[in-house]
Amino acid sequence: MQGLLRLARLIDGLNTAIGRSVVWLILAATLISAGNAVIRYSLDLSSNAWLELQWYLFAAVFLLAAPYTLLKNEMVRIDVVAGRLSRRTQVWIDCFGTLFFLLPMAVLLAVLGWPGFVQALARQEVSANAGGLIVWPARLLIPLGFGLLALQGVSELIKRVAFLAGQGPDPGAEGQGKTAEELLAEDIARARGETLP
Repeated sequence: MQGLLRLARLIDGLNTAIGRSVVWLILAATLISAGNAVIRYSLDLSSNAWLELQWYLFAAVFLLAAPYTLLKNEMVRIDVVAGRLSRRTQVWIDCFGTLFFLLPMAVLLAVLGWPGFVQALARQEVSANAGGLIVWPARLLIPLGFGLLALQGVSELIKRVAFLAGQGPDPGAEGQGKTAEELLAEDIARARGETLP
């Protein structure tokens, strides 16, 4: 089990690095959007390439940050019933959902997305819009994003099985009771060297 937990930590590290990196794409998309609007209204110039680049960046953020969102347990869920159950029962439900819903969906979409990327790359496909961008980078995001999501699903499953076997900590205990915003504020304060109350 310790070998599997090491694998889970490696997957977590990979998706943490990617998740923290793609956040900068939001800034890039915002700056491109603002710059494009200023140029369009002040100089009456526009390009479909800038609009498509915004879409590519948004897709990258959405697809590449999803595994990090799963890692941080920030995905949307409805805890009306599960919130009233014991922690072990909640972990069993997570295992079931990961095995029978998350992993099959993520693997299927990664596998189905791969041929579209390969074809776009081989043909050097370009957007049908005038002045549009090449398509393969956007198509690559689909198998890459869902592949990383499947890997994170494996990591989450390993951690939950270890918890159920009594060989690992509660995977939902980290940051329990604190919102993502509170945890981010604590990270920023620590990075600045400020003392926390």
